[in-house]
Amino acid sequence: MKVGFAGAGNMAAALARGWAAGDGGPEAMLFSDAGSGRAAALAEELGGATRSDLAELGADSDLVVLAVKPAALGQAAEALGGSAPAVLSVLGATPVARLRQVFPDPPLYRVMPNLAVEVRRGLICHTQPDGAPDELSREVLRLLGVLGRTVELEERLLDPATAVMGCSPAYFALIAEVLAAAGAREGLDDELSRELVLEALAGTAQLLETRHPASLRRAVASPGGSTEAGLEALDRGGATKAFERAVQASMERMRP
Repeated sequence: MKVGFAGAGNMAAALARGWAAGDGGPEAMLFSDAGSGRAAALAEELGGATRSDLAELGADSDLVVLAVKPAALGQAAEALGGSAPAVLSVLGATPVARLRQVFPDPPLYRVMPNLAVEVRRGLICHTQPDGAPDELSREVLRLLGVLGRTVELEERLLDPATAVMGCSPAYFALIAEVLAAAGAREGLDDELSRELVLEALAGTAQLLETRHPASLRRAVASPGGSTEAGLEALDRGGATKAFERAVQASMERMRP
């Protein structure tokens, strides 16, 4: 399958890098953008090819990954000129009904991945394919499965899923940044402090595959110990409520 990328931003780049990282990806990847130069850079990095405009991209692709800004949806659809044989949208806050308005004919896939698809450890939440033949859907889902775990959801649940799995890598990255900087201020070498935090995060993620978060938290935080003191400081600082507000803020931004 030849996959064309309409747009070459961060998510498009993550998907393309994940597919290029090993076996099982598309037979070819084609890139086009609005003139930023990112498409050409990605093509050079990953061994893909560029197309001068979206009409050419659609004509030469079996599946078009729609990765433009939501506000540019109409413009992109017009530029594709109905030439896309199938469309996979990663646009936030853009339901299938809206996609169908501008793409009345081709099979549609609404997909919300997180950035970890770049290292094939992503989460890819998706709705049921719309107007897609079974054979095509099996191949599209296989390609997505190369990039991580796929989860089919009712469309009404796609936004909350995005708020907790799509946005959370940024929150985890902020936590890692803050902890590493705090360790460096206490005398650790900058790079060592960062490595310690990253290894702790990786190990914790693996532990959480088999242990409930509350159970793991209690196991680490011995009564009267240093972890308990840290958790109490986080509570005084409103950390729990802050994360709840972060999810709520993301949901508000995704609502029409």
